[in-house]
Parts: sequence; structure tokens; C-alpha cells
Amino acid sequence: MDNILRLMCVLAHPDDESMGTGSTLAKYAQEGVETYLVTATRGEKGWSGKPEDYPGSVALARKRQAELISAAQVLGLKQVYFLDYIDGELSQVDSQEAIQKITKYLRLVRPQVVITFGPDGSYGHPDHIAISQLTSAAIITAADCDYVDTDHLPPHRISKFYYMMDTRELWETVEALVGELSMQVDGTLRKPVMWEDWAVTTRIPSGEHWRTALKAVLCHHSQLASFGDINSLTDEQNDRLWGDRTYYRVFSLVNGDHPHGNHHREEDLFSGLRG
Repeated sequence: MDNILRLMCVLAHPDDESMGTGSTLAKYAQEGVETYLVTATRGEKGWSGKPEDYPGSVALARKRQAELISAAQVLGLKQVYFLDYIDGELSQVDSQEAIQKITKYLRLVRPQVVITFGPDGSYGHPDHIAISQLTSAAIITAADCDYVDTDHLPPHRISKFYYMMDTRELWETVEALVGELSMQVDGTLRKPVMWEDWAVTTRIPSGEHWRTALKAVLCHHSQLASFGDINSLTDEQNDRLWGDRTYYRVFSLVNGDHPHGNHHREEDLFSGLRG
């Protein structure tokens, strides 16, 4: 294995990468880490503007793909891959097919570190939950010598796996700006899942990278209506929204410190992999 550090995010929709992991991706790209994104859908049902202005699923998918490509350039991503699934339908796709697609990209890119949504889907979003499950399965199949993907790529075992996790502090900041977030799924109201600070295993300080993350967020024009006049936010508000990011380390094959309070909390996704 070469010494190049690689980070891959496997997410559900365009804008997940900027709003969820933007400052982290910007930080590592600037440091010379190769950063990659696998996006499951093109977000064709994610319209936040006036209903009468909805351009239709095909036009919106085309627009959101273009927005994502622009954001990827801002964040310094090396490559973006699409799984070509439909927004809102990820939990109903052929799981074996989806796992094989993700496995192929894991074996092709060969990242040491992978990030996806947690099992709670951030606020219970079915697509977020589905991509978490599919990615977790693909990590196993990618390392399986007996599993053959469509391109017959050699197996690859990642070293570290992380869930994105949203703290109570972050959700309170978001809801103070946009109001209470929720969604109805099968007749049940789902709301943000707020992880307590003690559960954070990894906090990536953004420094000034929140500014790059904000530029990437602003590329997603179709998704900004709910933020009101985002350009009127103060630096402090933007820093709290797009700055430091918190993660839960699902597993690591290279380090095993368990945080107790702030003790041993990671500040580097590649801790144990450098040098």
C-alpha cells in the first residue's frame, strides 16, 4: 500500500457533503489528503422553495448535480461518484446491487478512512439510514477475498470507520435559525437525534475552513430557502453552523483510545495512520 492518505464520504444527497462534512473535507484536502465522495442520489425530490416553482424531478436532479460538482471543486474533492438512485427511494433499492456499487468504489479508491451517516440518519431520514447500512455492509464485502465485484478489483480493508454525529449544541444552533426540523415517516414524526457531548469520540477543529465550507454550502442554491437570508448571518453563527465537526468512531484498526470527557478525544481522522 502506498503512503497517500485517502478519505471517502459515502452520503445520500447533494449538499450532505457541504452541510455535513464541509469543513472536514476542506481541511484534509488542503493538507494534501485525497478526498472522495460517493453520493447515492441526485436529490430530485429535495425542493425547499415555493411549491409552484418546483421545476420537476428531472430538471431538479440536473440542477443539484451541477451544484454538487461546484461545491466539490470548492472543497477540493478529487472525485465524485454517483450511485444513480432516486431521492427518497434509497431504502427500497436492491441492497445487494447497492452494496456491490459501493464495494467497487472502496476497492477502486482504497481509502483508509470512511465517513457516512449514523444509524439514526441524523433526524430519521430513511435515505440517510439506508446509506449508513449499505456502507457498513460494503466495508465488509470490500475486505472479503471471496467477494467479487463487477470490475474484479482486489480486496481492500479500510482502517477507520466513522459516523457523522450531530451534537445538541449544533442542532440547537440550526433550529434557532430555521425552526424546528422534523419529517413524517410512515405516520411517525421524526426529529433530530442529538448526541450528547460525552459520546463524541472525534472532533475535527475547522479553524478557518468553515469559510470554505460556507462557500460550498452556497453552491447549493436550490437548498437555501429554509435558511432565509443566509448572507446576513454573522461570522460567529456561520462558524457554529459549518465549523468544527463531530464524529463517532465505529471502529479503528490502528488506535483504540476511548474518550473520557475530553480525554483522548481524537482531533484527526488519520490518528494512528501518519508517520
